Amino acid sequence: MLALGIATTICSLVGFAQAAKDVESIDAIVEAVYDVISGPAGKERDWERMRSLFLPDARMIAVGKRQNGDVVRRSMSVEDYIENSGPILKERGFFEKEIARRTEHYGNIAHVFSTYEARAKADDEKPFMRGINSFQLFDDGKRWWVVTIFWQAEDPATPLPNKYLKDSGR
Repeated sequence: MLALGIATTICSLVGFAQAAKDVESIDAIVEAVYDVISGPAGKERDWERMRSLFLPDARMIAVGKRQNGDVVRRSMSVEDYIENSGPILKERGFFEKEIARRTEHYGNIAHVFSTYEARAKADDEKPFMRGINSFQLFDDGKRWWVVTIFWQAEDPATPLPNKYLKDSGR
């Protein structure tokens, strides 16, 4: 029983250390978002970790086009994202990684324009999707929070411009 208690305490401390590391900087929180949604088919994502990165009223907003060409947006809470995307991520596998970034930072706010590539398997030769994640971040003086992620995937009508395929500094 004592061993179980010690193991639980160690796991809690490791989890606390990871959570603190995830939110200590702009770089860390953006990297944590990519890390938490990525994984092979069959792997459940760490949704508690995901929740810990976002403000309670945060939004995740996807922009896309319908087959008729209409541009639409879908606004979700983090819980909506977990409920709707979680099963798909687990079933198919999904690896999203940042390939370039532009960051604007003033006081307690930051905007990160993060160009991404997505693959079904980490070692897939080519991505099946690329696009831009627009992160709005808030520093409450203790840690960083995701306020919004607003994203759009590349398509033939909106290819990624070269300026978003190169880092402009972090």
